[in-house]
Amino acid sequence: MISALTPLDWKRRAVKYYPQKTAVIDGEKEFTYKEFAERTDRLSAALHNAGIRNGDHVAVMLPNTHYMLECFYGICQLGAVMVPLNYRLSAGDLEYIINHSDAKMLIIDEEFSGPIEEIKGNLSLEQIVVVSVQGHSSSLNGVDYEAFLQHAPENYEIRLAEIDENQLLTLNYTSGTTSKPKGVMLTHRGNYLNAANFMYHLGVHHDDVYLHTLPMFHANGWGGVWAITAAGATHVCLRKVDPPLILELFNSKNITLLCGAPTVVNMLINDPKAREFTIKTRLRMATAGAPPSAAVIQKAQEILGLNMIHVYGLTETSPFILYCEWKKEFEGKSADEQSSIKARQGIELAFNGETKVVHADGQEVAWNGKELGEIITRGNVVMKGYYKDPETTAAAIRDGWFHTGDLAVTHPDGFIEIQDRAKDLIISGGENISSTEVEGVLYRHPDVLETAVIAIPDEKWGEVPKAIIVLKPEAIVTEEEIIEFCRSKMAHFKAPKAVEFVHSLPKTATGKLQKYRLREMHWKGPKKVN
Repeated sequence: MISALTPLDWKRRAVKYYPQKTAVIDGEKEFTYKEFAERTDRLSAALHNAGIRNGDHVAVMLPNTHYMLECFYGICQLGAVMVPLNYRLSAGDLEYIINHSDAKMLIIDEEFSGPIEEIKGNLSLEQIVVVSVQGHSSSLNGVDYEAFLQHAPENYEIRLAEIDENQLLTLNYTSGTTSKPKGVMLTHRGNYLNAANFMYHLGVHHDDVYLHTLPMFHANGWGGVWAITAAGATHVCLRKVDPPLILELFNSKNITLLCGAPTVVNMLINDPKAREFTIKTRLRMATAGAPPSAAVIQKAQEILGLNMIHVYGLTETSPFILYCEWKKEFEGKSADEQSSIKARQGIELAFNGETKVVHADGQEVAWNGKELGEIITRGNVVMKGYYKDPETTAAAIRDGWFHTGDLAVTHPDGFIEIQDRAKDLIISGGENISSTEVEGVLYRHPDVLETAVIAIPDEKWGEVPKAIIVLKPEAIVTEEEIIEFCRSKMAHFKAPKAVEFVHSLPKTATGKLQKYRLREMHWKGPKKVN
């Protein structure tokens, strides 16, 4: 007998074997797996009573709370499709996404209801459910979440057997940095296999305590919303990224695993308490979202003792397709060499399919760490396509391969290492300059807290690199000193030709740098890459 692969079945397993184990910690609230299952099942019953059926779409705009976790299970085990919303988007983007997604209902956190209040008259929603938050209020005419659950019919039966593994589980929208956001169609099967990779390659086990620093709306928490339940481990919710609180939670909740973008890692190691802090557990942290610099990884391991695990993927791939496998032979290398290896994106995961780096003609690059090409992938975790957008889907998936737009090299051991996004590559006088390589050098400067390197126009060279830098508190350094520092550690043509010091850098909700916003200050229209 063949059963559909769906991550929802892991909730059944967790309740069967760990009913009294703590499933979710959210501030002062704690739920066992039995209690968590009862709440999600009541949510399913309430949704069904409200008219939500298999295949219907429900938008959810919540931070990392137990309500968000409940929605993943309560909505999707109906066969309905969850549409996670980034609560940091503009009202205009949210209006487009909600209407484009064909969502029939919105479940929203009261704190983030402001943008929806602006556009509520333009939304094609049938109902709004509001999660009440102390100290906040909303003018939305919606039913209270807890009341919604209380009035759910009793003894509603969950029938996962009716779910097709290839049907949509979630509809996740991209950030839409250069065009309208795109709806990425992710299936039950793809999420199941991505979560299996999460469990296997991040070593998730029953006794783990996982801290949700990464927004759950982003590629379904990279799979953590499913994988932690699968192992019967404990979810610890975090409403917003707060470095001092995260450090406190490491020990007070005995955290053993978390995920986050390199900027979150950087925030933690630069918190004033970090150097005085001793973590009680053997803490593992997976990082992705942008190529991390070797310097940041090394500091995370030295200052906080984090065992850093580098993974790579995209929303369109559920998201994981590569991870930096650690080998015993690496143990004898220096700390610098080890961190440089950990900064690579790595090799294929066990349950995905095939990933490689190719030239424009489709031929794979030589495994020499020098030939630059684009990362492409095919297999179990690639999206079904972009929702209601067959043309963009066809442009992204060609001859069965999804084209990532990330430029990389392949080392002799098969480890892939990103050099840049195609749109972020700097082509100066015909020479390719990796913005991430320059950033990696800048992060080795003792006064640099954060940095982004972009291309700016230049009459002679076409374009040249510019470094935009956030300095550490009370640091004093000049543009000339930064440029000379870089020239001392890399080819001169790669070093920044200009430096700007700023108080902060634009980021997405997941901590990824928004370089397009920085480029817009220097370029009229989109930067062209040949």
